[in-house]
Amino acid sequence: MEEKIKEKLEQLRGMLQADGGDLELVGIEGKTVTLKLVGHCGSCPYAMMTLKQGIESALREIDPEIAVVRAE
Repeated sequence: MEEKIKEKLEQLRGMLQADGGDLELVGIEGKTVTLKLVGHCGSCPYAMMTLKQGIESALREIDPEIAVVRAE
């Protein structure tokens, strides 16, 4: 499942990079995925919305068991 998560994150990175941001996978522990938002995403007031409503939702599509996506 970790490979599918990494593949999905690679797909999502393109959208973030188009806005001057990016993400880094910090780790996957059980049902928690930890990411670091960098560039414009790191200081954007909508970063948590992107994280929860965008990235977390996309990852749950491939693995409904993912409980939390959090930022470092």
